[in-house]
Amino acid sequence: MYVISVNVGRNGTLDRPGHEGAFTPDLPSGIDKRPVDGPVAVTAPGPRGVGGSGLAGDVIADLRYHGGDHQAVYAFAREDLDGWERELGRPLPAGSFGENLTTRGLDVNGARIGERWRIGTDLLLEVSAPRIPCRKFADWLNEAGWVRRFTQQAAPGAYLRVLVPGTVRAGDPVTVEHRPDHQVTIAYAFRALTTERALLPGLPAAGEALPPHLREKALAYGPAPVPASAPAETPA
Repeated sequence: MYVISVNVGRNGTLDRPGHEGAFTPDLPSGIDKRPVDGPVAVTAPGPRGVGGSGLAGDVIADLRYHGGDHQAVYAFAREDLDGWERELGRPLPAGSFGENLTTRGLDVNGARIGERWRIGTDLLLEVSAPRIPCRKFADWLNEAGWVRRFTQQAAPGAYLRVLVPGTVRAGDPVTVEHRPDHQVTIAYAFRALTTERALLPGLPAAGEALPPHLREKALAYGPAPVPASAPAETPA
């Protein structure tokens, strides 16, 4: 398990060399992430609405919906990009989905909220929440019905918070140092927030690692179902 690419973005995009027309140019967004050479510093950026990306040099254009401590780093699996390449019939270089870390060999969508990843020797990240697709994502890829298609796949990649700051570079190994004993994975949380709302009451099982705005949404939906009691035995 390792990071195969570290990607940072800028405000406003241009066509990618060799991929002209595949992505929307000059989109007012930081979604156009490009691989960088060498180490990149990663720190906690601050609360949502104030803090941007956790990666030095990475631009977040709209702080209302992106960035902040609970969305400091976005990871997406190269294996999932490969699957979309086959489906879309076009190359998807690392960073194409706006991810900061493109990984190999890591079950990103099966990661549990609160799972902790050691990257390299010093950086420690904690799995926080799934990525929810937005209109800018669809505009960037320029694919018809993209939000619906991405949602149906239910493999959104993971946002991470920074527990211990450090640096990250391509080739760094990823070690899962802690895996909680609940079953709230990135894929489960994504389905709860999109296509299977009845799963929402299960999100608080993730404990304090669940971002507050997701906890509030889950609690507003209703309490977790209480298992039915076994029927009382009839005396002989």
